[in-house]
Amino acid sequence: MIYIVMNLLPIGLATVAGLVIGLIWLRVSAILLPGWPVLVLAVLAEFWLASILAGALILAPSQAGEWTMALGSAFVIWIGFVLPAIGVTLAVHGIGRGRVISAALHWLVIMVTQAAIMQGWGLVAPPGT
Repeated sequence: MIYIVMNLLPIGLATVAGLVIGLIWLRVSAILLPGWPVLVLAVLAEFWLASILAGALILAPSQAGEWTMALGSAFVIWIGFVLPAIGVTLAVHGIGRGRVISAALHWLVIMVTQAAIMQGWGLVAPPGT
């Protein structure tokens, strides 16, 4: 987890980008903006998501090219973890298909944007990796 401390700036920038995208997405979707408790939770979630994605980008093999691996890693994590979790959770709560699709796409856009920011900024691998 030392890589998080070593990469606080790119992870922080990716976190802020995720929050901005989320707030714009809510506004465009005509969904009420959340209160402070939800925003605090969103900050923590965006930071953790960016941190995990940063770890994946640091460890990703570069055979396919840095940008292919960066954006591909974001997509694979999204399709393998985020999409199923969002899809099942929202479906169980009776949320309509349109909202499920919107939520899933929202997180895909965030993850690809976060990966692009961190790849563009450059991540520092911890010693010994």
